[in-house]
Amino acid sequence: MSGTNAAEKLRGSFVAIVTPFTEDGSKVDIDQLKELIEWHIAEGTNGIVPCGTTGESSTLTHDEHKQVVEVTVDTVAGRVPVIAGAGSNSTAEAIELTRHAQHVGADFALSITPYYNKPEQEGLINHFTAVADATDIPIVLYNVPGRTSVSMNPLTVKKCAEHPRIVGIKDATADLNHVSMIIDLCPPDFRVLSGDDFTVLPLLSVGGKGVISVTANVVPKLQAELVSAYEAGDHERAKKIHYQILPLAAVLFTETNPIPVKAAVAELGRCRNVVRGPLTKAKAKTIEELKMVIASLT
Repeated sequence: MSGTNAAEKLRGSFVAIVTPFTEDGSKVDIDQLKELIEWHIAEGTNGIVPCGTTGESSTLTHDEHKQVVEVTVDTVAGRVPVIAGAGSNSTAEAIELTRHAQHVGADFALSITPYYNKPEQEGLINHFTAVADATDIPIVLYNVPGRTSVSMNPLTVKKCAEHPRIVGIKDATADLNHVSMIIDLCPPDFRVLSGDDFTVLPLLSVGGKGVISVTANVVPKLQAELVSAYEAGDHERAKKIHYQILPLAAVLFTETNPIPVKAAVAELGRCRNVVRGPLTKAKAKTIEELKMVIASLT
Protein backbone atom coordinates (compact mmCIF):
# COMPACT_ATOMS: atom_id res chain seq x y z
CA MET A 1 0.00 0.00 0.00
CA SER A 2 1.41 3.40 -0.93
CA GLY A 3 1.86 6.03 1.75
CA THR A 4 -0.83 8.20 0.21
CA ASN A 5 -3.40 5.39 0.18
CA ALA A 6 -2.47 4.35 3.72
CA ALA A 7 -2.84 7.89 5.03
CA GLU A 8 -6.51 7.90 4.03
CA LYS A 9 -7.11 5.41 6.85
CA LEU A 10 -5.68 7.80 9.44
CA ARG A 11 -8.80 9.66 10.45
CA GLY A 12 -11.23 9.42 13.32
CA SER A 13 -10.89 8.10 16.86
CA PHE A 14 -8.19 5.51 17.47
CA VAL A 15 -8.17 4.02 20.95
CA ALA A 16 -4.83 3.70 22.73
CA ILE A 17 -6.12 0.47 24.18
CA VAL A 18 -5.27 -0.72 27.69
CA THR A 19 -3.63 -4.10 28.11
CA PRO A 20 -5.69 -6.34 30.44
CA PHE A 21 -3.69 -8.45 32.89
CA THR A 22 -4.51 -11.48 34.99
CA GLU A 23 -5.29 -11.00 38.69
CA ASP A 24 -1.65 -11.16 39.78
CA GLY A 25 -0.42 -9.13 36.80
CA SER A 26 1.89 -11.90 35.64
CA LYS A 27 0.24 -12.47 32.25
CA VAL A 28 -1.75 -10.64 29.60
CA ASP A 29 -5.42 -11.63 29.72
CA ILE A 30 -5.90 -12.44 26.04
CA ASP A 31 -9.61 -13.21 26.33
CA GLN A 32 -10.32 -9.81 27.90
CA LEU A 33 -8.22 -8.10 25.25
CA LYS A 34 -10.30 -9.74 22.51
CA GLU A 35 -13.51 -8.72 24.26
CA LEU A 36 -12.31 -5.13 24.56
CA ILE A 37 -11.48 -5.00 20.86
CA GLU A 38 -14.90 -6.34 19.91
CA TRP A 39 -16.57 -3.75 22.16
CA HIS A 40 -14.59 -0.92 20.59
CA ILE A 41 -15.49 -1.95 17.07
CA ALA A 42 -19.16 -2.28 18.03
CA GLU A 43 -19.06 1.19 19.63
CA GLY A 44 -17.67 2.82 16.48
CA THR A 45 -14.00 3.26 17.34
CA ASN A 46 -12.18 3.92 14.07
CA GLY A 47 -8.97 2.07 14.87
CA ILE A 48 -7.03 0.18 17.56
CA VAL A 49 -3.59 1.11 18.89
CA PRO A 50 -2.04 -1.71 20.96
CA CYS A 51 1.21 -1.47 22.90
CA GLY A 52 1.32 2.27 23.38
CA THR A 53 1.96 4.11 26.63
CA THR A 54 -1.63 3.46 27.71
CA GLY A 55 -1.10 -0.22 26.92
CA GLU A 56 1.82 -0.33 29.38
CA SER A 57 4.27 -1.23 26.64
CA SER A 58 7.20 -0.32 28.89
CA THR A 59 6.50 -3.29 31.17
CA LEU A 60 5.57 -5.85 28.53
CA THR A 61 8.20 -8.39 27.63
CA HIS A 62 9.12 -8.57 23.96
CA ASP A 63 7.15 -11.80 23.64
CA GLU A 64 4.10 -10.21 25.30
CA HIS A 65 4.39 -7.11 23.13
CA LYS A 66 4.41 -9.21 20.00
CA GLN A 67 1.57 -11.38 21.28
CA VAL A 68 -0.65 -8.36 21.98
CA VAL A 69 -0.03 -6.98 18.49
CA GLU A 70 -0.73 -10.36 16.88
CA VAL A 71 -3.93 -10.90 18.87
CA THR A 72 -5.11 -7.40 18.02
CA VAL A 73 -4.51 -7.84 14.31
CA ASP A 74 -6.16 -11.28 14.28
CA THR A 75 -9.18 -10.13 16.28
CA VAL A 76 -9.71 -6.96 14.28
CA ALA A 77 -9.49 -9.01 11.07
CA GLY A 78 -9.32 -5.97 8.82
CA ARG A 79 -12.48 -4.31 10.12
CA VAL A 80 -10.62 -1.18 11.28
CA PRO A 81 -6.97 -0.13 11.01
CA VAL A 82 -4.44 -1.29 13.59
CA ILE A 83 -1.59 1.06 14.51
CA ALA A 84 0.87 -1.17 16.37
CA GLY A 85 3.13 0.42 18.95
CA ALA A 86 6.64 -0.38 17.76
CA GLY A 87 8.94 2.32 19.09
CA SER A 88 12.09 2.18 21.15
CA ASN A 89 15.03 4.31 22.25
CA SER A 90 17.20 1.86 20.32
CA THR A 91 17.02 2.15 16.55
CA ALA A 92 17.78 -1.55 16.12
CA GLU A 93 15.02 -2.54 18.55
CA ALA A 94 12.54 -0.19 16.87
CA ILE A 95 13.33 -1.82 13.54
CA GLU A 96 12.78 -5.28 15.04
CA LEU A 97 9.39 -4.35 16.52
CA THR A 98 8.33 -2.58 13.33
CA ARG A 99 9.28 -5.58 11.22
CA HIS A 100 7.18 -7.75 13.50
CA ALA A 101 4.18 -5.40 13.17
CA GLN A 102 4.55 -5.58 9.40
CA HIS A 103 4.94 -9.37 9.44
CA VAL A 104 1.71 -9.98 11.38
CA GLY A 105 -0.33 -7.61 9.24
CA ALA A 106 -0.71 -4.37 11.21
CA ASP A 107 -1.76 -1.44 9.04
CA PHE A 108 0.68 1.03 10.61
CA ALA A 109 3.52 1.14 13.13
CA LEU A 110 3.57 3.85 15.81
CA SER A 111 7.14 4.97 16.39
CA ILE A 112 7.95 7.14 19.41
CA THR A 113 10.79 9.63 19.70
CA PRO A 114 13.64 7.80 21.47
CA TYR A 115 13.34 8.39 25.21
CA TYR A 116 16.06 8.74 27.86
CA ASN A 117 18.97 9.12 25.43
CA LYS A 118 17.51 12.42 24.09
CA PRO A 119 18.87 12.51 20.52
CA GLU A 120 19.42 15.75 18.63
CA GLN A 121 17.08 16.62 15.76
CA GLU A 122 19.49 15.04 13.25
CA GLY A 123 19.46 11.88 15.33
CA LEU A 124 15.66 11.82 15.24
CA ILE A 125 15.67 12.12 11.46
CA ASN A 126 18.27 9.36 11.18
CA HIS A 127 16.34 7.12 13.58
CA PHE A 128 12.97 7.37 11.84
CA THR A 129 14.50 7.18 8.38
CA ALA A 130 16.37 4.01 9.34
CA VAL A 131 13.14 2.41 10.61
CA ALA A 132 11.25 3.39 7.46
CA ASP A 133 14.07 2.21 5.18
CA ALA A 134 14.24 -1.18 6.90
CA THR A 135 10.51 -1.93 6.63
CA ASP A 136 7.59 -1.66 4.23
CA ILE A 137 4.86 -0.72 6.71
CA PRO A 138 3.51 2.87 6.87
CA ILE A 139 4.84 4.65 9.95
CA VAL A 140 3.13 7.12 12.26
CA LEU A 141 5.57 9.20 14.29
CA TYR A 142 4.82 9.83 17.96
CA ASN A 143 5.96 13.04 19.61
CA VAL A 144 5.30 13.17 23.36
CA PRO A 145 7.98 15.33 24.99
CA GLY A 146 6.36 15.06 28.42
CA ARG A 147 7.29 11.38 28.39
CA THR A 148 10.54 11.36 26.44
CA SER A 149 12.21 14.71 27.24
CA VAL A 150 12.82 15.29 23.54
CA SER A 151 10.55 16.95 20.99
CA MET A 152 10.54 16.89 17.20
CA ASN A 153 10.48 20.42 15.85
CA PRO A 154 8.22 21.09 12.85
CA LEU A 155 11.15 21.21 10.41
CA THR A 156 12.26 17.77 11.62
CA VAL A 157 8.76 16.42 11.06
CA LYS A 158 8.78 18.00 7.59
CA LYS A 159 12.05 16.25 6.77
CA CYS A 160 10.74 12.89 8.00
CA ALA A 161 7.50 13.37 6.05
CA GLU A 162 9.52 13.39 2.84
CA HIS A 163 9.98 9.63 3.29
CA PRO A 164 7.21 7.80 1.38
CA ARG A 165 6.46 5.45 4.27
CA ILE A 166 6.28 8.08 7.04
CA VAL A 167 2.64 9.06 6.69
CA GLY A 168 1.56 10.81 9.86
CA ILE A 169 2.23 11.87 13.42
CA LYS A 170 0.57 11.53 16.80
CA ASP A 171 1.31 14.90 18.36
CA ALA A 172 1.07 15.08 22.16
CA THR A 173 2.61 18.51 22.63
CA ALA A 174 -0.77 20.19 23.31
CA ASP A 175 0.72 23.13 21.39
CA LEU A 176 -1.54 24.31 18.57
CA ASN A 177 1.16 26.61 17.17
CA HIS A 178 3.50 23.62 16.89
CA VAL A 179 0.78 21.50 15.27
CA SER A 180 -0.24 24.27 12.88
CA MET A 181 3.35 24.61 11.69
CA ILE A 182 3.56 20.86 11.04
CA ILE A 183 0.34 20.89 9.03
CA ASP A 184 1.51 23.93 7.08
CA LEU A 185 4.98 22.52 6.33
CA CYS A 186 4.12 18.90 5.53
CA PRO A 187 2.44 17.48 2.39
CA PRO A 188 -1.38 17.59 2.29
CA ASP A 189 -1.63 13.81 2.67
CA PHE A 190 0.51 13.77 5.84
CA ARG A 191 -1.91 13.08 8.70
CA VAL A 192 -1.74 14.77 12.09
CA LEU A 193 -3.56 13.07 14.96
CA SER A 194 -4.00 14.52 18.43
CA GLY A 195 -2.22 12.73 21.24
CA ASP A 196 -4.03 14.79 23.90
CA ASP A 197 -7.72 14.26 24.60
CA PHE A 198 -8.05 17.93 25.57
CA THR A 199 -7.01 19.19 22.14
CA VAL A 200 -8.96 17.00 19.72
CA LEU A 201 -11.48 19.63 18.68
CA PRO A 202 -8.95 22.48 18.42
CA LEU A 203 -6.64 20.26 16.38
CA LEU A 204 -9.44 19.33 13.98
CA SER A 205 -10.10 23.04 13.46
CA VAL A 206 -6.56 23.63 12.15
CA GLY A 207 -6.46 20.59 9.87
CA GLY A 208 -5.87 17.56 12.08
CA LYS A 209 -7.68 14.34 11.21
CA GLY A 210 -8.43 12.69 14.52
CA VAL A 211 -7.00 11.38 17.77
CA ILE A 212 -5.19 8.48 19.35
CA SER A 213 -7.20 8.60 22.53
CA VAL A 214 -7.03 7.55 26.16
CA THR A 215 -10.60 8.76 26.79
CA ALA A 216 -11.88 6.43 24.07
CA ASN A 217 -11.16 3.53 26.41
CA VAL A 218 -14.12 4.70 28.49
CA VAL A 219 -16.46 6.49 26.05
CA PRO A 220 -15.53 5.11 22.62
CA LYS A 221 -18.81 6.06 20.96
CA LEU A 222 -18.70 9.69 22.11
CA GLN A 223 -15.05 10.12 21.15
CA ALA A 224 -15.71 8.75 17.66
CA GLU A 225 -18.84 10.89 17.30
CA LEU A 226 -16.88 14.04 18.14
CA VAL A 227 -14.59 13.54 15.15
CA SER A 228 -17.31 12.36 12.78
CA ALA A 229 -19.58 15.28 13.71
CA TYR A 230 -16.82 17.76 13.03
CA GLU A 231 -15.96 16.16 9.69
CA ALA A 232 -19.65 16.21 8.73
CA GLY A 233 -19.76 19.94 9.36
CA ASP A 234 -21.80 19.68 12.57
CA HIS A 235 -19.41 21.79 14.59
CA GLU A 236 -21.95 22.55 17.30
CA ARG A 237 -22.43 18.83 17.95
CA ALA A 238 -18.65 18.33 18.04
CA LYS A 239 -18.27 21.22 20.48
CA LYS A 240 -21.03 19.85 22.71
CA ILE A 241 -19.31 16.46 22.90
CA HIS A 242 -15.95 18.13 23.54
CA TYR A 243 -17.28 19.82 26.66
CA GLN A 244 -19.28 16.76 27.64
CA ILE A 245 -16.21 14.51 27.88
CA LEU A 246 -13.73 17.14 29.09
CA PRO A 247 -14.33 16.33 32.79
CA LEU A 248 -13.56 12.67 32.08
CA ALA A 249 -10.34 13.60 30.31
CA ALA A 250 -9.36 15.74 33.29
CA VAL A 251 -9.83 12.90 35.80
CA LEU A 252 -7.99 10.43 33.55
CA PHE A 253 -4.85 12.54 33.89
CA THR A 254 -4.99 13.36 37.62
CA GLU A 255 -2.53 10.50 38.09
CA THR A 256 0.03 9.10 35.69
CA ASN A 257 -1.57 7.51 32.64
CA PRO A 258 -2.63 4.68 32.47
CA ILE A 259 -3.35 4.43 36.22
CA PRO A 260 -6.76 6.19 36.11
CA VAL A 261 -7.91 4.78 32.77
CA LYS A 262 -7.20 1.22 33.92
CA ALA A 263 -9.38 1.91 36.95
CA ALA A 264 -12.07 3.43 34.72
CA VAL A 265 -12.19 0.45 32.37
CA ALA A 266 -12.38 -1.79 35.44
CA GLU A 267 -15.36 0.26 36.67
CA LEU A 268 -17.05 -0.58 33.37
CA GLY A 269 -16.42 -4.26 34.12
CA ARG A 270 -14.24 -4.73 31.06
CA CYS A 271 -10.87 -5.51 32.66
CA ARG A 272 -9.26 -5.86 36.07
CA ASN A 273 -7.79 -2.84 37.81
CA VAL A 274 -4.31 -4.30 37.60
CA VAL A 275 -1.25 -2.32 36.54
CA ARG A 276 2.35 -3.46 36.56
CA GLY A 277 5.05 -1.99 38.76
CA PRO A 278 6.37 0.58 39.15
CA LEU A 279 2.83 1.90 38.55
CA THR A 280 0.40 1.77 41.46
CA LYS A 281 -3.38 1.44 41.50
CA ALA A 282 -5.49 4.59 41.36
CA LYS A 283 -6.12 6.38 44.64
CA ALA A 284 -9.57 6.04 46.24
CA LYS A 285 -10.28 9.72 45.52
CA THR A 286 -9.54 9.22 41.82
CA ILE A 287 -11.79 6.17 41.66
CA GLU A 288 -14.66 8.07 43.29
CA GLU A 289 -14.24 10.92 40.80
CA LEU A 290 -14.19 8.43 37.94
CA LYS A 291 -17.39 6.79 39.17
CA MET A 292 -19.19 10.12 39.23
CA VAL A 293 -18.05 11.28 35.81
CA ILE A 294 -18.69 7.86 34.20
CA ALA A 295 -22.21 7.84 35.66
CA SER A 296 -22.86 11.19 34.01
CA LEU A 297 -21.75 9.89 30.63
CA THR A 298 -23.15 6.35 30.45
